[in-house]
Amino acid sequence: MEKRMFVCPKCGHYGFVQDQFQATGGTLTKMFDIQNKKFITISCERCGFTEIYREETTMGSNILDFLIGG
Repeated sequence: MEKRMFVCPKCGHYGFVQDQFQATGGTLTKMFDIQNKKFITISCERCGFTEIYREETTMGSNILDFLIGG
Protein backbone atom coordinates (compact mmCIF):
# COMPACT_ATOMS: atom_id res chain seq x y z
CA MET A 1 0.00 0.00 0.00
CA GLU A 2 1.27 3.44 -0.86
CA LYS A 3 2.44 5.46 2.17
CA ARG A 4 0.42 8.65 2.58
CA MET A 5 0.02 11.23 5.30
CA PHE A 6 -2.18 9.73 8.01
CA VAL A 7 -4.23 11.79 10.43
CA CYS A 8 -6.51 9.86 12.77
CA PRO A 9 -10.11 11.03 12.30
CA LYS A 10 -10.84 10.38 16.01
CA CYS A 11 -7.89 11.91 17.88
CA GLY A 12 -5.83 13.79 15.24
CA HIS A 13 -2.63 11.77 15.88
CA TYR A 14 -0.21 11.25 12.95
CA GLY A 15 1.38 7.91 13.95
CA PHE A 16 -0.06 4.68 12.62
CA VAL A 17 0.57 0.96 12.27
CA GLN A 18 -0.19 -0.90 9.04
CA ASP A 19 -1.13 -4.60 8.99
CA GLN A 20 -3.15 -7.02 6.90
CA PHE A 21 -5.48 -10.00 7.25
CA GLN A 22 -7.29 -12.46 5.02
CA ALA A 23 -10.83 -13.82 5.25
CA THR A 24 -13.06 -16.31 3.49
CA GLY A 25 -15.82 -15.27 1.10
CA GLY A 26 -18.79 -17.46 0.15
CA THR A 27 -19.93 -20.95 1.10
CA LEU A 28 -17.38 -22.97 -0.90
CA THR A 29 -14.43 -20.91 0.28
CA LYS A 30 -15.62 -21.36 3.88
CA MET A 31 -16.03 -25.12 3.38
CA PHE A 32 -12.49 -25.51 2.01
CA ASP A 33 -11.02 -22.76 4.25
CA ILE A 34 -9.78 -20.71 1.28
CA GLN A 35 -9.05 -17.16 2.35
CA ASN A 36 -9.72 -15.31 -0.89
CA LYS A 37 -10.41 -11.85 0.57
CA LYS A 38 -7.43 -9.69 1.56
CA PHE A 39 -7.59 -6.52 3.66
CA ILE A 40 -5.11 -3.83 4.75
CA THR A 41 -5.61 -2.20 8.16
CA ILE A 42 -4.36 1.21 9.27
CA SER A 43 -4.51 1.72 13.06
CA CYS A 44 -3.80 4.86 15.06
CA GLU A 45 -0.87 4.36 17.46
CA ARG A 46 -2.54 6.53 20.10
CA CYS A 47 -6.22 5.57 20.29
CA GLY A 48 -6.32 2.34 18.23
CA PHE A 49 -8.96 3.56 15.76
CA THR A 50 -8.67 1.25 12.71
CA GLU A 51 -9.64 1.70 9.08
CA ILE A 52 -9.94 -1.36 6.80
CA TYR A 53 -9.25 -1.32 3.05
CA ARG A 54 -9.94 -4.17 0.64
CA GLU A 55 -6.97 -5.28 -1.45
CA GLU A 56 -7.39 -7.09 -4.76
CA THR A 57 -6.24 -10.73 -4.86
CA THR A 58 -5.05 -12.57 -7.93
CA MET A 59 -6.09 -16.04 -9.09
CA GLY A 60 -2.48 -17.20 -8.59
CA SER A 61 -2.38 -16.11 -4.96
CA ASN A 62 -5.75 -17.78 -4.33
CA ILE A 63 -4.48 -21.08 -5.82
CA LEU A 64 -1.24 -20.85 -3.84
CA ASP A 65 -3.24 -20.17 -0.67
CA PHE A 66 -5.35 -23.29 -1.35
CA LEU A 67 -2.28 -25.47 -2.00
CA ILE A 68 -0.37 -24.43 1.13
CA GLY A 69 -3.46 -24.63 3.33
CA GLY A 70 -4.10 -20.96 4.07
